[in-house]
Amino acid sequence: MSEEVVAKVLSGTELSKETKSNLKKQTDALAEHFNGFKARLIIVQVGGRDDSNVYIRQKIKSAAEVGVEASHVQYPKTITQNELLSEINKYNIDSSVHGIIVQMPLDCIENIDSHLITNAVSPEKDVDGLNIVNEGRVAIGDLTGLIPCTPNGVIQLIKRSGIEISGTRAVVLGRSKIVGAPVASLLLWHNATVTICHSKTKDIEKEVSKADILVVAIGKPEFVHGSWIKPGAVVIDCGINSIQDSSKKSGYRLVGDVHYSSTSLRASAITPVPGGVGPMTVAMLLSNTVQAATKVANNIFKSQWNLDILPLKLQRPVPSDIEIARSQEPKNIMLLAKEIGLKESEVILYGNKKAKICISTLDRLKNINNGKYIVITGITPTSFGEGKSTTTVGLVQALAAHSKKNTIACLRQPSQGPTFGIKGGAAGGGYSQVIPMEDFNLHLTGDIHAVTAANNLMAAQIDARMFHEATQKDQALYDRLVPTVNGVRKFSPIQLNRLKRLGINKTDPSTLTAEEITSFSRLNIDPDTISWNRVMDTNDRFLRKITIGQSPTEKNHTRQTCFDISVASEIMAILALAKDASDLKERLSRIVVAQDKKIGNLTSNKDVTADDLGMTGAMAVLLKDAINPTLMQTLEGTPVLVHAGPFANIAHGASSIVADLLASKLVGPDGYVVTEAGFGSDIGMEKFFNIKTRYSGLLPSTIVLVCTVRALRMHGGGAISPNVSATPVEKEEALSKGVANLQKHVSNCVKYGVPVVVAINAMKADTENEWKIVRDASLQAGAMDAVVSTHWENGGSGAIKLAETVIKASQQPQEFKFLYDLNMPLQLKIEIIAKEMYGAKSVEYNEHVLNKLSSYQSKGYGNLPVCVAKTALSLSGDPNLKGVPTNFTLPIVDVYVSAGAGFVVTIAGEISKMPGLSTRPSIYDIDLNTETGEIIGLF
Repeated sequence: MSEEVVAKVLSGTELSKETKSNLKKQTDALAEHFNGFKARLIIVQVGGRDDSNVYIRQKIKSAAEVGVEASHVQYPKTITQNELLSEINKYNIDSSVHGIIVQMPLDCIENIDSHLITNAVSPEKDVDGLNIVNEGRVAIGDLTGLIPCTPNGVIQLIKRSGIEISGTRAVVLGRSKIVGAPVASLLLWHNATVTICHSKTKDIEKEVSKADILVVAIGKPEFVHGSWIKPGAVVIDCGINSIQDSSKKSGYRLVGDVHYSSTSLRASAITPVPGGVGPMTVAMLLSNTVQAATKVANNIFKSQWNLDILPLKLQRPVPSDIEIARSQEPKNIMLLAKEIGLKESEVILYGNKKAKICISTLDRLKNINNGKYIVITGITPTSFGEGKSTTTVGLVQALAAHSKKNTIACLRQPSQGPTFGIKGGAAGGGYSQVIPMEDFNLHLTGDIHAVTAANNLMAAQIDARMFHEATQKDQALYDRLVPTVNGVRKFSPIQLNRLKRLGINKTDPSTLTAEEITSFSRLNIDPDTISWNRVMDTNDRFLRKITIGQSPTEKNHTRQTCFDISVASEIMAILALAKDASDLKERLSRIVVAQDKKIGNLTSNKDVTADDLGMTGAMAVLLKDAINPTLMQTLEGTPVLVHAGPFANIAHGASSIVADLLASKLVGPDGYVVTEAGFGSDIGMEKFFNIKTRYSGLLPSTIVLVCTVRALRMHGGGAISPNVSATPVEKEEALSKGVANLQKHVSNCVKYGVPVVVAINAMKADTENEWKIVRDASLQAGAMDAVVSTHWENGGSGAIKLAETVIKASQQPQEFKFLYDLNMPLQLKIEIIAKEMYGAKSVEYNEHVLNKLSSYQSKGYGNLPVCVAKTALSLSGDPNLKGVPTNFTLPIVDVYVSAGAGFVVTIAGEISKMPGLSTRPSIYDIDLNTETGEIIGLF
């Protein structure tokens, strides 16, 4: 009797309550620290076993208690193994899911390998701890991952007993993969001496009697008797068995693998059954879920990237752009993606040097505060350009590689028209480039081709629809538009949309009246009002005016039209302004391609939209990959997002909102997003703020205004050609006059209430005194500072001072304001832009323009922002007027609505939407080395 002790009852119910209370505090802290972040658990069930349903309800209830969002997903018994694996993979790649469990046993008709299923769950989300990777980690002593739930619960109960595990002799009865083996490993790595007993072990009683800690998990009711137990041992009973008991109402009672009454007289501590290990299994499941979610949150919200910076090998003289680009081997794009916090499932590889980033990544990052938003703009440029893209790349290299700030550059994809024409690419230059520059400047990931295909499909549908309406009677046309297929006749969803717009509240095609059939079937497009042109990504002057429909098969249904360059398509502007796939589709549906004409008693001048033509879904399908931005890198290995490329003189001229939103989340609240507004502050920046910023909601922190001494001399009457000789005095005199253009652009920037930093893009011929003239003029006009930057020659190290100034400026208070109120009439908006941004005295409209503006106001387009298409080579509408023209009138020669993009376009002066090739375009210099595959002569 001296060996008998009163065993301490190790209540799993009580310990699980304490554990869940602590978990609730952790989930509350997650939500508080990470903007409402919530742990999410998915419980996968096959079939509908009653016992499984009970367990699942318990898990969901417990999850709710600790602040974990648990969802029960039930599949039918008929599901196949491959189907189940596919479903599990969906949750593996779903960034909003942090934990996945598959309820066992699988209640299925098909033969499904349960081990294959548990191993299909991602190790990072395997909160049951049953994936072979997690089991392997436990086996080798790596206890930092997700530990199997029941074994982990066992260890917590042992610790609860007060026994010091280290140095004890532990015996584990049972070697199952789920309990016995991992418990033994855990005890071993807690420094116990462990013996595993199983069905083949001889003299189990003798082995058990040596145990300071005994864990039993063999599935045999009351197998271990108290007489086996070493006095004072800690006994953990993992078994739960049903045995007959006539004294119970149910006719049975639950017992463990240990004979409780006799064992409790010798053990120092023992777990009851039920109420012991069972509740702790659920608690550890939730603990793993919170652990997995916390790891995800910490990764999402981590403050500092650890970029592998690519060192530059600076040469003098500076080689050609393409030589520099080829001398630097880009790092694997997946490595860069992981460095900036992207998951493998969010990256779509296009080789190993570029990749698309899934727009769904925004959902995972939605709780992160945005980074600082830096907008790069410029003065009125020369035909050579003043280096905005080069400055953008140089600045991000300085910020990310040298100042160690999370920074992403967001750039437009360049059109191939200028690439093969005269301007060249837009990857930057010198030692501040995006690489691989050939990929950047050519096809990249095919977005422009997708825009071209969507645009031209619409154009084809417009002419085809006019042809079919002209050659068919109402009933025949209707029967073809709404055919009977396999005995069923119904409207497509997009056709139901049209019926709704027409006020026809019917869904059965057979119930339409003759008048309703006519109204539904005939768009009655007025060919003289068609504003939708075909496009191609090539400079071709002979497509500026063409005649289509000349084949005999078109039965003399000809009309004059033209081609635009692809990046001038409204679809490109829509791609750049859409915030997500739904927004993209909605904008596509609103595109206005023409107006209808009066036929009989039908009213005329109604807009014909993409939705009327049935085009919305088809275009969205063509653009489904194009909505995802492309990840590239700078010469120094810092990230760049390339996306969309609307023309800056015709459209709004900025990279996509999607890329900016994604970059803002990836860099985090202490990071920087640097993006570019096309051409000067008068065109690109004005549209950036009054169009793009309105739709994105992203407010700028700093404006960087790029200038060159060369361009400012030109604006003061000096020559820009290095072959024209001029004395230093003459150069400085021209510069002193030309800085007025810079000051006008600074003034434009200041109007928006954002700090302005002037970046002087240094060139070899510049002098210190010239830089001083530019800096003094900048400060006088209201710039916060003016900094000389040598990034073209030195890469990021040449822009360190610029980066420091931008960081300082971004910390300044700013009160951003738009140039005009959207509720103003269109005419007033145009005049505010012309007078405030360009310096015009007045605006001139012809009668045709005034009538169209009046029509747009009446149709509800009056509250849209205005996009003025004008020359970039002058503040005025005349490209020959340099410096700061005054007392001029801006002529508005045409106007049209881009209803999908969400702005009204006014044409000021002669603006071509299809460039032409010069006498000697760049194509003469471009070639392919067929032996090496290298491109020759591209910059």
